[in-house]
Amino acid sequence: MSIFAVQYAYSDDTSARDEHRPAHRAFLGGLAQEGVVLLSGPLAARADGPDAALLILEGKSEEALLELLREDPFQQQGLVEQVVVHGWDPVLGSWLEGPLAGLL
Repeated sequence: MSIFAVQYAYSDDTSARDEHRPAHRAFLGGLAQEGVVLLSGPLAARADGPDAALLILEGKSEEALLELLREDPFQQQGLVEQVVVHGWDPVLGSWLEGPLAGLL
């Protein structure tokens, strides 16, 4: 298994995001219980870009994660306008001996 950093860029339809956020969080919460989602949350707002989120995931491949994330209610409702996936190979930090121990 590998670790991936995934960035969502959201549509500007904040009312629809508010409406579907409980289902979105339930979906990601289920993936967290399965050990797929290691961390997830919104990024600080920027004046020069869309609202966004960062997800740190564990999976077999980028393609497998993209397929899985298509089931996210936010994606199914068209509220995610862009998904960027990067393989991530953490090499330094206190989490390597803590929460990430045994994953790498």
